[in-house]
Parts: sequence; structure tokens; C-alpha cells
Amino acid sequence: MNRQSTDRPIAIEPLVAGHWDAVRSIYSQGIATGNATFQQTAPDWEEWNAAHLRGCRLVARAEGEVVGWAALSPVSSRAVYRGVAEVSIYVAEAVRGCGVGASLMARLIVESEAEGIWTLQAGIFPENTASIKLHTDARFRIVGTRSRLGCMHGRWRDVVLLERRSLTAGT
Repeated sequence: MNRQSTDRPIAIEPLVAGHWDAVRSIYSQGIATGNATFQQTAPDWEEWNAAHLRGCRLVARAEGEVVGWAALSPVSSRAVYRGVAEVSIYVAEAVRGCGVGASLMARLIVESEAEGIWTLQAGIFPENTASIKLHTDARFRIVGTRSRLGCMHGRWRDVVLLERRSLTAGT
């Protein structure tokens, strides 16, 4: 798929186990950038499935091909944080910059509010300026930067923390 092919509509649909091979491939592409996550390898389906909320799992399709995914993870098992979730959005390398991430984010916000999520949060490496822009364009605010949060490949990495409060959920 080339960048022009995303001129066609992007379909957003629920992510199910049958999408896992494509989702894992896109996740691995993100990992390979070195600026998407501290994760070094994509997990298997069982591990990924257990770590993410059952609702708010999406894939984006262009020309029938999965070209991106989004999902939410709980930030805590404590009941008081039941409406707070961490965002993950990954877009296939071939279509980055073509609006797939924005389409996934818009739908993820709608679905998260329908599920009663009142705060979405994200931790992003400062070098990942495209992801920071995606989030700030979706009305996330930068809370701050955690310096030297983790060491990756012998290099300490900072993480920019962002959050978005729902205007409807949890009020």
C-alpha cells in the first residue's frame, strides 16, 4: 500500500483476535523506530489481550488492509481509577502521516466516553513529535516530562506525559 491509497476512506472497526497478525506486525514496526515504546518485542495475543481493556480496541482499514490500531490499558486495578486508561495508537509505516492515527484517535475518544472513561493518558518519548502532535490535536494537554524514566539500549529516556479529560464521561 502506498501513501496515495489512503485517499480512500479509512474504515474503523473493533479489533478482534483475527486481526492479531496484522496488529502485531504494525506494533513491531513501531517498536523498530526506537521511539514508540520501551517494549522491545511485540507480545503474543494472550499477553496483549490480558493487558488491554475489553472495549475500546480498534483497527483501521484502508482498501481492506489493517493499517493501524488503537487500544486502551487500565492504569490501575483500584476501583477509584476505573475511568482512567492509557492510550496506545500504532500506524503502519507505509501510511504514517495520512490521517490514520487521527481517525483512530477520534473514534477511540468517542468509544472511551461511551465506556465511562473520564481520563485518557499517554506517555510519549519527546522525540516522537508526530505522536505528541496527534495527541495535542485531540485536546490532550502536556502534564510534564518525567526525566530519565527508563533505560533503553543503554540510554536513559525521558517521557512526556499527556492527558485528556472527557467533557461527558465521569461528570
